[in-house]
Amino acid sequence: MRVSPVLREAVRSDVPGIAALMRQSVLDVFPLFHDERETAAAARYLTEPDTVLIDDGTYFVHEAAGQVVACGGWSKRDKLYTGSGAAPSDDRLLDPATEPARVRAMFVRGDWTRRGLGRAILGRCEEAARAEGFGALVLMATLPGVPLYRSFGFRELSPARVPLPNGVVLDGVSMEYPLSR
Repeated sequence: MRVSPVLREAVRSDVPGIAALMRQSVLDVFPLFHDERETAAAARYLTEPDTVLIDDGTYFVHEAAGQVVACGGWSKRDKLYTGSGAAPSDDRLLDPATEPARVRAMFVRGDWTRRGLGRAILGRCEEAARAEGFGALVLMATLPGVPLYRSFGFRELSPARVPLPNGVVLDGVSMEYPLSR
């Protein structure tokens, strides 16, 4: 029988476990949606934990038996996703009155998918962003995440192309979730 995972705020000492989970999640789940080259590029460029999210207190992990089995969070800063390259405005705080918060870096280990862990993290993001005065959440979904976000209530804004530093481009979807105040 499996241990029930505990959802909690991530701390800096979680970074190695988060990094390992992110990489394993991509290797487990991306091959269902992407070819070998795209999966390898995603495993390299989309799996670097963003410690700014942890320091801001906006990143969460599900831990079971001492292992991080799911992670994700939201951001009140301008960076939309890891792997997008560095931009001067990445650390700029968003204006909750006029800009949406960002959902960031959602990953679930392959053997823990479809158990409500991603949905629980999204619920925590929704609650926290609303409490900070944001009117919406936005995200750049990779294809494996689209079913989760749709089922949570995100609406698709447009198809997107997600360029990675090595020239590989992943199909993605820009999505939005309005927060009722």
